[in-house]
Amino acid sequence: MNPVDQKLPKKRKLNDRSLPTSVLSDPQMAVDSQMYQDLLEMEKKLDWTIMRKKAEVQDALGRTASTTRTLRLFLSHTASGQPWQTGEASTSGTAEAPNFETGQGIPAWQLKIEGRLLELANQRAKDKATPRQFSTLIKTMVVELDRDPALYADGNIVEWHQGPSQPVLDGFTIRRTGDTPTKARVVLHLQQYPEQYKVQPDLGNVLGIKEDSRVGIIQALWAYIKTNNLQDKVDRKRIHADALLRPIFGADAVPFAFLPELVNRNLAPPDPVVIHYTINPSVPPPERPSAWDVELKLEDTVLKSKMQSVSLNSSQGTTRELTRLDDEIATLAQSLQSSVLKRQFLQSFAEDPSGFIQKWLASQSRDLDSILGSGPSEGATIRREDLSRSEFFRMPWVEEAVAIWDGMRVANKITG
Repeated sequence: MNPVDQKLPKKRKLNDRSLPTSVLSDPQMAVDSQMYQDLLEMEKKLDWTIMRKKAEVQDALGRTASTTRTLRLFLSHTASGQPWQTGEASTSGTAEAPNFETGQGIPAWQLKIEGRLLELANQRAKDKATPRQFSTLIKTMVVELDRDPALYADGNIVEWHQGPSQPVLDGFTIRRTGDTPTKARVVLHLQQYPEQYKVQPDLGNVLGIKEDSRVGIIQALWAYIKTNNLQDKVDRKRIHADALLRPIFGADAVPFAFLPELVNRNLAPPDPVVIHYTINPSVPPPERPSAWDVELKLEDTVLKSKMQSVSLNSSQGTTRELTRLDDEIATLAQSLQSSVLKRQFLQSFAEDPSGFIQKWLASQSRDLDSILGSGPSEGATIRREDLSRSEFFRMPWVEEAVAIWDGMRVANKITG
Protein backbone atom coordinates (compact mmCIF):
# COMPACT_ATOMS: atom_id res chain seq x y z
CA MET A 1 0.00 0.00 0.00
CA ASN A 2 1.21 3.44 -0.87
CA PRO A 3 2.12 5.33 2.32
CA VAL A 4 0.31 8.36 0.91
CA ASP A 5 -2.92 6.36 0.69
CA GLN A 6 -2.74 5.23 4.29
CA LYS A 7 -4.99 7.09 6.69
CA LEU A 8 -3.04 9.18 9.11
CA PRO A 9 -4.06 8.87 12.78
CA LYS A 10 -6.51 11.54 13.75
CA LYS A 11 -4.89 14.20 15.87
CA ARG A 12 -6.57 14.50 19.21
CA LYS A 13 -8.06 17.85 20.14
CA LEU A 14 -7.22 19.58 23.38
CA ASN A 15 -10.91 19.80 24.35
CA ASP A 16 -11.79 16.15 23.67
CA ARG A 17 -12.41 15.60 27.37
CA SER A 18 -14.29 18.86 27.96
CA LEU A 19 -17.95 18.65 28.86
CA PRO A 20 -20.45 20.28 26.45
CA THR A 21 -22.31 23.42 27.41
CA SER A 22 -25.59 21.49 27.63
CA VAL A 23 -24.12 19.37 30.43
CA LEU A 24 -22.53 22.29 32.26
CA SER A 25 -25.75 24.31 32.19
CA ASP A 26 -27.92 21.43 33.43
CA PRO A 27 -28.89 22.18 37.08
CA GLN A 28 -29.04 18.47 37.93
CA MET A 29 -25.40 18.02 36.87
CA ALA A 30 -23.99 21.33 38.09
CA VAL A 31 -22.15 19.91 41.13
CA ASP A 32 -20.63 16.93 39.33
CA SER A 33 -19.76 19.05 36.30
CA GLN A 34 -17.92 21.60 38.45
CA MET A 35 -15.94 18.84 40.18
CA TYR A 36 -14.96 17.43 36.79
CA GLN A 37 -13.89 20.87 35.54
CA ASP A 38 -11.79 21.37 38.67
CA LEU A 39 -10.08 18.04 38.02
CA LEU A 40 -9.29 19.14 34.45
CA GLU A 41 -7.73 22.37 35.69
CA MET A 42 -5.68 20.50 38.28
CA GLU A 43 -4.53 18.06 35.59
CA LYS A 44 -3.39 20.93 33.37
CA LYS A 45 -1.26 22.34 36.19
CA LEU A 46 0.16 18.91 36.96
CA ASP A 47 0.98 18.25 33.29
CA TRP A 48 2.74 21.60 33.06
CA THR A 49 4.80 20.81 36.18
CA ILE A 50 5.75 17.36 34.84
CA MET A 51 6.78 18.79 31.47
CA ARG A 52 8.90 21.44 33.19
CA LYS A 53 10.62 18.82 35.37
CA LYS A 54 11.27 16.62 32.35
CA ALA A 55 12.84 19.56 30.56
CA GLU A 56 15.03 20.22 33.60
CA VAL A 57 16.11 16.56 33.67
CA GLN A 58 16.92 16.57 29.96
CA ASP A 59 18.87 19.79 30.39
CA ALA A 60 20.77 18.28 33.32
CA LEU A 61 21.59 15.18 31.27
CA GLY A 62 23.08 17.39 28.60
CA ARG A 63 25.23 19.30 31.10
CA THR A 64 28.27 18.06 32.97
CA ALA A 65 27.14 16.41 36.20
CA SER A 66 30.21 16.18 38.40
CA THR A 67 30.91 15.09 41.93
CA THR A 68 33.89 15.36 44.26
CA ARG A 69 35.55 12.08 45.12
CA THR A 70 38.57 11.20 47.25
CA LEU A 71 41.57 9.61 45.57
CA ARG A 72 43.80 7.75 48.01
CA LEU A 73 47.44 7.48 46.86
CA PHE A 74 49.69 4.71 48.17
CA LEU A 75 53.50 4.78 48.03
CA SER A 76 55.64 1.89 49.18
CA HIS A 77 58.95 0.25 48.37
CA THR A 78 60.64 -3.11 48.55
CA ALA A 79 64.31 -4.07 48.53
CA SER A 80 66.33 -6.98 47.15
CA GLY A 81 69.98 -8.00 47.35
CA GLN A 82 70.67 -5.56 50.19
CA PRO A 83 73.41 -6.22 52.75
CA TRP A 84 70.90 -6.82 55.54
CA GLN A 85 69.25 -9.40 53.30
CA THR A 86 72.41 -11.07 51.95
CA GLY A 87 73.85 -11.09 55.46
CA GLU A 88 70.98 -13.25 56.65
CA ALA A 89 71.42 -15.52 53.61
CA SER A 90 75.19 -15.83 54.16
CA THR A 91 74.73 -16.86 57.76
CA SER A 92 72.37 -19.55 56.61
CA GLY A 93 74.73 -20.61 53.78
CA THR A 94 72.29 -19.80 50.91
CA ALA A 95 73.93 -16.63 49.54
CA GLU A 96 74.38 -16.43 45.77
CA ALA A 97 77.07 -14.57 43.85
CA PRO A 98 75.83 -11.44 42.03
CA ASN A 99 74.87 -11.99 38.36
CA PHE A 100 75.49 -8.75 36.45
CA GLU A 101 73.65 -9.98 33.35
CA THR A 102 70.36 -10.81 35.03
CA GLY A 103 70.76 -8.46 38.00
CA GLN A 104 70.30 -11.30 40.46
CA GLY A 105 72.07 -10.62 43.74
CA ILE A 106 72.75 -6.94 42.96
CA PRO A 107 71.39 -4.50 45.60
CA ALA A 108 68.19 -2.91 44.23
CA TRP A 109 64.86 -1.47 45.31
CA GLN A 110 61.38 -0.99 43.81
CA LEU A 111 59.07 2.00 44.25
CA LYS A 112 55.34 1.30 43.92
CA ILE A 113 52.81 4.06 43.21
CA GLU A 114 49.17 3.04 43.45
CA GLY A 115 45.84 4.75 43.88
CA ARG A 116 42.13 4.03 44.20
CA LEU A 117 38.90 5.95 44.71
CA LEU A 118 37.32 5.68 48.14
CA GLU A 119 33.76 4.40 48.15
CA LEU A 120 30.96 6.79 48.98
CA ALA A 121 29.38 6.52 52.40
CA ASN A 122 25.92 4.91 52.62
CA GLN A 123 25.96 3.93 48.95
CA ARG A 124 23.63 1.13 47.89
CA ALA A 125 25.16 -1.97 46.33
CA LYS A 126 23.22 -1.55 43.06
CA ASP A 127 24.51 2.03 42.69
CA LYS A 128 28.16 1.02 42.91
CA ALA A 129 29.96 1.42 39.61
CA THR A 130 32.96 -0.53 38.38
CA PRO A 131 36.08 0.86 40.10
CA ARG A 132 38.22 2.95 37.80
CA GLN A 133 41.85 2.02 37.42
CA PHE A 134 44.52 4.37 38.67
CA SER A 135 45.99 5.33 35.29
CA THR A 136 42.58 6.66 34.10
CA LEU A 137 42.58 9.20 36.94
CA ILE A 138 45.83 10.97 36.06
CA LYS A 139 47.04 12.74 32.91
CA THR A 140 50.76 12.88 33.63
CA MET A 141 53.10 11.44 36.24
CA VAL A 142 56.74 12.46 36.76
CA VAL A 143 59.00 10.80 39.32
CA GLU A 144 62.28 12.58 40.12
CA LEU A 145 64.97 10.61 41.98
CA ASP A 146 67.63 12.50 43.92
CA ARG A 147 70.69 10.43 42.98
CA ASP A 148 74.16 11.07 41.54
CA PRO A 149 73.84 10.51 37.76
CA ALA A 150 77.57 9.71 37.60
CA LEU A 151 77.04 6.66 39.82
CA TYR A 152 73.62 5.61 38.52
CA ALA A 153 73.24 5.82 34.77
CA ASP A 154 69.81 4.17 34.53
CA GLY A 155 67.94 7.49 34.69
CA ASN A 156 66.72 9.59 37.56
CA ILE A 157 63.57 10.98 35.89
CA VAL A 158 60.64 8.72 34.99
CA GLU A 159 57.67 10.15 33.03
CA TRP A 160 54.29 8.69 32.09
CA HIS A 161 51.70 10.44 29.89
CA GLN A 162 48.18 9.28 29.28
CA GLY A 163 47.41 8.39 25.68
CA PRO A 164 45.27 6.09 23.54
CA SER A 165 48.17 3.67 23.10
CA GLN A 166 48.92 3.45 26.82
CA PRO A 167 47.58 0.42 28.69
CA VAL A 168 45.24 0.89 31.64
CA LEU A 169 47.08 0.17 34.89
CA ASP A 170 46.24 -0.09 38.58
CA GLY A 171 49.66 1.20 39.59
CA PHE A 172 53.26 1.87 38.58
CA THR A 173 56.49 0.17 39.67
CA ILE A 174 59.94 1.74 39.27
CA ARG A 175 62.98 -0.50 39.81
CA ARG A 176 66.48 0.85 40.34
CA THR A 177 69.78 -0.56 41.63
CA GLY A 178 71.46 0.87 44.71
CA ASP A 179 71.76 0.50 48.44
CA THR A 180 71.83 4.14 49.56
CA PRO A 181 68.84 6.20 50.77
CA THR A 182 67.11 8.03 47.88
CA LYS A 183 64.61 10.87 47.95
CA ALA A 184 61.79 10.66 45.39
CA ARG A 185 59.56 13.50 44.27
CA VAL A 186 56.31 12.35 42.66
CA VAL A 187 54.40 14.91 40.56
CA LEU A 188 50.86 13.97 39.49
CA HIS A 189 48.58 15.93 37.13
CA LEU A 190 45.03 14.73 37.79
CA GLN A 191 42.42 13.92 35.14
CA GLN A 192 39.39 15.87 36.36
CA TYR A 193 35.89 16.30 34.92
CA PRO A 194 35.13 19.00 34.06
CA GLU A 195 38.62 20.36 33.45
CA GLN A 196 39.81 22.48 36.36
CA TYR A 197 41.82 25.71 36.08
CA LYS A 198 43.71 27.87 38.49
CA VAL A 199 42.42 31.44 38.70
CA GLN A 200 44.97 34.23 38.70
CA PRO A 201 45.09 36.18 41.99
CA ASP A 202 43.67 39.41 40.52
CA LEU A 203 40.43 37.75 39.40
CA GLY A 204 40.44 35.07 42.11
CA ASN A 205 40.45 37.65 44.93
CA VAL A 206 37.44 39.39 43.38
CA LEU A 207 35.40 36.22 42.88
CA GLY A 208 36.69 34.34 45.91
CA ILE A 209 37.75 31.38 43.75
CA LYS A 210 41.15 29.74 43.59
CA GLU A 211 40.36 26.80 41.29
CA ASP A 212 37.28 25.85 39.31
CA SER A 213 36.06 24.86 35.85
CA ARG A 214 35.88 27.44 33.06
CA VAL A 215 32.07 27.42 33.15
CA GLY A 216 32.04 27.80 36.93
CA ILE A 217 34.38 30.79 36.79
CA ILE A 218 32.30 32.52 34.10
CA GLN A 219 29.15 31.91 36.15
CA ALA A 220 30.84 33.37 39.25
CA LEU A 221 31.88 36.46 37.29
CA TRP A 222 28.35 36.91 35.95
CA ALA A 223 26.91 36.55 39.47
CA TYR A 224 29.32 39.25 40.65
CA ILE A 225 28.20 41.54 37.81
CA LYS A 226 24.51 41.01 38.58
CA THR A 227 25.02 41.49 42.33
CA ASN A 228 26.82 44.81 41.86
CA ASN A 229 24.51 46.05 39.06
CA LEU A 230 27.34 46.44 36.56
CA GLN A 231 25.18 45.67 33.53
CA ASP A 232 24.21 48.78 31.56
CA LYS A 233 20.54 49.60 32.07
CA VAL A 234 20.04 50.74 28.47
CA ASP A 235 22.47 48.63 26.48
CA ARG A 236 22.21 45.23 28.19
CA LYS A 237 25.15 43.92 26.15
CA ARG A 238 27.54 46.35 27.84
CA ILE A 239 29.24 45.60 31.16
CA HIS A 240 30.72 48.35 33.32
CA ALA A 241 33.79 47.82 35.50
CA ASP A 242 33.99 48.77 39.14
CA ALA A 243 37.18 49.57 41.02
CA LEU A 244 38.08 45.88 41.40
CA LEU A 245 37.33 44.81 37.83
CA ARG A 246 38.87 47.82 36.11
CA PRO A 247 42.46 46.47 36.30
CA ILE A 248 41.22 43.15 34.91
CA PHE A 249 39.07 44.61 32.13
CA GLY A 250 41.62 47.27 31.23
CA ALA A 251 38.73 49.63 30.42
CA ASP A 252 35.71 51.24 32.01
CA ALA A 253 33.31 49.00 30.10
CA VAL A 254 33.50 45.91 27.85
CA PRO A 255 30.97 44.05 25.67
CA PHE A 256 29.21 41.10 27.22
CA ALA A 257 30.62 38.74 24.57
CA PHE A 258 34.14 39.70 25.67
CA LEU A 259 33.77 38.15 29.16
CA PRO A 260 34.83 34.57 28.19
CA GLU A 261 38.02 35.90 26.63
CA LEU A 262 38.79 37.95 29.74
CA VAL A 263 38.29 34.85 31.88
CA ASN A 264 40.58 32.78 29.65
CA ARG A 265 43.34 35.36 30.09
CA ASN A 266 43.23 34.85 33.85
CA LEU A 267 43.28 31.04 33.81
CA ALA A 268 46.28 28.78 34.30
CA PRO A 269 46.80 25.03 34.64
CA PRO A 270 46.05 23.77 38.15
CA ASP A 271 48.86 23.01 40.55
CA PRO A 272 49.93 19.36 40.42
CA VAL A 273 49.92 17.00 43.36
CA VAL A 274 53.47 16.75 44.71
CA ILE A 275 54.47 13.95 47.07
CA HIS A 276 57.89 13.52 48.69
CA TYR A 277 58.94 10.02 49.63
CA THR A 278 62.21 8.62 50.97
CA ILE A 279 63.47 5.20 49.96
CA ASN A 280 65.94 3.68 52.43
CA PRO A 281 66.91 0.21 51.22
CA SER A 282 69.49 -0.24 53.98
CA VAL A 283 66.73 -1.10 56.46
CA PRO A 284 63.60 -3.24 56.09
CA PRO A 285 60.74 -1.30 54.45
CA PRO A 286 57.60 -0.39 56.41
CA GLU A 287 54.94 -3.07 56.63
CA ARG A 288 52.21 -0.69 55.47
CA PRO A 289 52.37 1.76 52.56
CA SER A 290 52.20 5.51 53.10
CA ALA A 291 48.90 7.08 52.03
CA TRP A 292 47.76 10.53 50.91
CA ASP A 293 44.17 11.66 50.16
CA VAL A 294 43.50 14.03 47.26
CA GLU A 295 40.13 15.50 46.20
CA LEU A 296 39.19 14.80 42.60
CA LYS A 297 36.25 16.00 40.48
CA LEU A 298 34.73 13.26 38.34
CA GLU A 299 31.62 12.71 36.28
CA ASP A 300 28.71 11.69 38.49
CA THR A 301 27.74 8.49 36.69
CA VAL A 302 25.41 7.37 39.48
CA LEU A 303 23.29 10.54 39.33
CA LYS A 304 23.29 10.49 35.54
CA SER A 305 22.12 6.87 35.39
CA LYS A 306 19.36 7.63 37.90
CA MET A 307 18.10 10.59 35.86
CA GLN A 308 18.22 8.54 32.66
CA SER A 309 16.26 5.70 34.24
CA VAL A 310 13.65 8.11 35.60
CA SER A 311 13.34 9.81 32.22
CA LEU A 312 13.03 6.51 30.33
CA ASN A 313 10.56 4.95 32.74
CA SER A 314 8.33 8.01 32.75
CA SER A 315 8.42 8.33 28.96
CA GLN A 316 7.56 4.69 28.20
CA GLY A 317 5.12 2.83 30.43
CA THR A 318 3.57 5.84 32.16
CA THR A 319 2.98 7.75 28.93
CA ARG A 320 1.17 4.81 27.32
CA GLU A 321 -1.04 4.37 30.37
CA LEU A 322 -1.91 8.08 30.48
CA THR A 323 -2.76 8.08 26.78
CA ARG A 324 -5.06 5.10 27.23
CA LEU A 325 -6.86 6.78 30.15
CA ASP A 326 -7.21 10.03 28.21
CA ASP A 327 -8.81 8.17 25.32
CA GLU A 328 -11.26 6.47 27.67
CA ILE A 329 -12.21 9.78 29.27
CA ALA A 330 -12.69 11.40 25.85
CA THR A 331 -14.94 8.50 24.75
CA LEU A 332 -17.03 8.80 27.93
CA ALA A 333 -17.35 12.58 27.47
CA GLN A 334 -18.64 12.11 23.92
CA SER A 335 -21.03 9.42 25.08
CA LEU A 336 -22.29 11.72 27.83
CA GLN A 337 -22.90 14.50 25.30
CA SER A 338 -24.95 12.15 23.08
CA SER A 339 -26.95 10.93 26.08
CA VAL A 340 -27.70 14.50 27.19
CA LEU A 341 -28.91 15.47 23.70
CA LYS A 342 -31.18 12.42 23.58
CA ARG A 343 -32.53 13.22 27.04
CA GLN A 344 -33.28 16.84 26.12
CA PHE A 345 -34.95 15.71 22.89
CA LEU A 346 -37.23 13.23 24.64
CA GLN A 347 -37.91 15.56 27.56
CA SER A 348 -39.02 18.38 25.25
CA PHE A 349 -41.24 15.95 23.31
CA ALA A 350 -42.82 14.65 26.53
CA GLU A 351 -43.64 18.13 27.83
CA ASP A 352 -45.37 19.41 24.63
CA PRO A 353 -45.60 16.81 21.85
CA SER A 354 -47.57 18.98 19.41
CA GLY A 355 -45.51 22.13 19.85
CA PHE A 356 -42.26 20.15 19.74
CA ILE A 357 -43.20 18.52 16.43
CA GLN A 358 -44.20 21.89 14.93
CA LYS A 359 -40.89 23.46 15.97
CA TRP A 360 -38.95 20.46 14.68
CA LEU A 361 -40.74 20.56 11.31
CA ALA A 362 -40.16 24.33 11.01
CA SER A 363 -36.49 23.81 11.76
CA GLN A 364 -36.21 21.06 9.17
CA SER A 365 -38.01 23.25 6.65
CA ARG A 366 -35.59 26.11 7.20
CA ASP A 367 -32.65 23.78 6.77
CA LEU A 368 -34.14 22.41 3.56
CA ASP A 369 -34.78 25.91 2.18
CA SER A 370 -31.17 26.89 2.96
CA ILE A 371 -29.88 23.83 1.13
CA LEU A 372 -32.11 24.31 -1.92
CA GLY A 373 -31.69 28.08 -1.98
CA SER A 374 -35.44 28.77 -2.03
CA GLY A 375 -37.96 30.17 0.38
CA PRO A 376 -37.47 32.92 2.93
CA SER A 377 -33.81 32.17 3.52
CA GLU A 378 -30.49 33.80 2.88
CA GLY A 379 -30.08 31.82 -0.36
CA ALA A 380 -33.40 32.99 -1.67
CA THR A 381 -32.65 36.61 -0.86
CA ILE A 382 -29.45 36.40 -2.81
CA ARG A 383 -31.31 34.91 -5.76
CA ARG A 384 -33.86 37.72 -5.84
CA GLU A 385 -31.07 40.28 -5.78
CA ASP A 386 -29.41 38.54 -8.70
CA LEU A 387 -32.66 38.50 -10.68
CA SER A 388 -33.06 42.25 -10.23
CA ARG A 389 -29.85 42.89 -12.12
CA SER A 390 -29.86 42.98 -15.93
CA GLU A 391 -26.34 41.59 -16.09
CA PHE A 392 -27.67 38.36 -14.62
CA PHE A 393 -29.48 37.52 -17.88
CA ARG A 394 -26.35 38.16 -19.97
CA MET A 395 -24.29 35.43 -18.39
CA PRO A 396 -22.94 32.59 -20.65
CA TRP A 397 -25.30 29.93 -19.35
CA VAL A 398 -28.49 31.98 -20.05
CA GLU A 399 -28.69 31.12 -23.76
CA GLU A 400 -28.29 27.44 -23.05
CA ALA A 401 -30.93 27.60 -20.32
CA VAL A 402 -33.41 29.43 -22.65
CA ALA A 403 -32.82 26.84 -25.37
CA ILE A 404 -33.49 23.98 -22.97
CA TRP A 405 -36.58 25.70 -21.59
CA ASP A 406 -37.91 26.37 -25.08
CA GLY A 407 -37.32 22.77 -26.09
CA MET A 408 -39.19 21.54 -23.05
CA ARG A 409 -42.10 23.92 -23.86
CA VAL A 410 -42.39 22.65 -27.45
CA ALA A 411 -42.26 19.05 -26.26
CA ASN A 412 -45.04 19.69 -23.80
CA LYS A 413 -47.22 21.16 -26.58
CA ILE A 414 -46.67 18.16 -28.80
CA THR A 415 -47.45 15.66 -26.09
CA GLY A 416 -50.39 17.73 -24.92
